[in-house]
Amino acid sequence: MAAATDREKPIRHALFARVYPRINAFAEAHGALEHRRELLGGTTGRIVEIGAGTGANFPHYPPKVERVIAVEPEPRLRELAKRASAGSPVPVEIRAGRAEALPVPDASADGVVASLVLCTIADVSAALGEAARVLRPGGLLYFYEHIRSTRPGLARRQRIINVVWPLLGGGCNLTRNPEPAITAAGFRIERARHFDFLINGRTTPSSPCVIGVARKAEIAAQENTA
Repeated sequence: MAAATDREKPIRHALFARVYPRINAFAEAHGALEHRRELLGGTTGRIVEIGAGTGANFPHYPPKVERVIAVEPEPRLRELAKRASAGSPVPVEIRAGRAEALPVPDASADGVVASLVLCTIADVSAALGEAARVLRPGGLLYFYEHIRSTRPGLARRQRIINVVWPLLGGGCNLTRNPEPAITAAGFRIERARHFDFLINGRTTPSSPCVIGVARKAEIAAQENTA
């Protein structure tokens, strides 16, 4: 049997996996539920969710979604996602795997969901390439991420804190800006809402966020030549 490549090896963040459900519950109590509903409200057909975590998105998929394949590399989080899938309003299949090597066939999805996950992925370009691979022509990437601040003071704080933040946050980075990477992977961003996710009215290092939708570029090229 061939050895697993780095892109296929499981990821283990035992401590983070134990505390993340509490972090997520706190975030949802302060507005993340509305963000998830905004992200997923337009999803339809067959969806691949990368880095599904605890399955916090599952309750918010609308009836137009036929099926969700949820890929999660961390074993403890994957077990929590399996439990959450039992209460989902749409069919959900949990698969072990990493975003850089999705266990999903080519052109088999209508949408790919990346929710608070691009900050943690080692090779973002590879993960977005995989998202494009599994999408059908014209398929959509739905993304919700915290991002590098455009305000110099907060961006400086993010850079300083980011020295230790990934060690405590399961690989999470505060200083990434996913939109250029999304465009470079062959997507056309159709809409993006930038905002600060405030906690009790206060800015945190992970407050700057974006929620958006991008379309696989092949269909854009076809539309331009039609």
